[in-house]
Amino acid sequence: MSRAGRTGEGRRRLGSVLSSVAVALGCFLFLGGFLWGALLYEPYSVPSDSMSPTIKNGDRVLAQRIDGSEVRRGDVVVFHEQSWGPLPMVKRVVGVGGDTVACCDAGGQLTVNGKAIEEPYLRAGSEASAAGGIPLTTVPEGRLFLLGDERANSMDSSARLEDAMKGSVPRGAVAARVDAVAWPNEGMLEPPTGFAEIGAVSQPGPLRLVLVAVLAGAVLILGGAAYGPVAGFFGRRRRAASSHAR
Repeated sequence: MSRAGRTGEGRRRLGSVLSSVAVALGCFLFLGGFLWGALLYEPYSVPSDSMSPTIKNGDRVLAQRIDGSEVRRGDVVVFHEQSWGPLPMVKRVVGVGGDTVACCDAGGQLTVNGKAIEEPYLRAGSEASAAGGIPLTTVPEGRLFLLGDERANSMDSSARLEDAMKGSVPRGAVAARVDAVAWPNEGMLEPPTGFAEIGAVSQPGPLRLVLVAVLAGAVLILGGAAYGPVAGFFGRRRRAASSHAR
């Protein structure tokens, strides 16, 4: 075999090895990303407009499984509280145990611990509270005060102020924290920065990393699998060109 032939054979072998490595790594990332996502996240379908415009009726969301102790002000959570109904519900946490919540102040804003909260997730021009407002309410320890982003159309804590727990739910009722709207594809929820002045706010979960792993794996699998046919095609063209040159 000529030196050029041996060089070409060596390149084909190297290309074949790299192609196999790419496919193997792609499978690891693709399947690992799916498994990681399945362990951390659960999809939910939202059956009402009580969280509009953040989450609309019929949207599918991805929520990270968390313990109730991890919940922070501003989080959008999935919870199940029997006194609220038989199905899981989605609301925003605006107060935690010991907080005082009221609405509205002179500027028409929700206040928590006496501080006005910027709420850019509310629909433009809408009220921060339903008619009648929220009288100064202290959230019992170990519990959460929850509101929908569509304040005029949400059966939330503000509608249950007369009960013994001031409309709050126990932290243990929380099953997950919503990170993104998956369908339609509106992406990650905006961080609840309006609550940062009164305490820590949650950071997004690793959903972006999960998606990067899955997409990178898919690209490597497709690229590695395509190497053989593509290399064969160009090899035949080179051989045909060489034959014509003779």
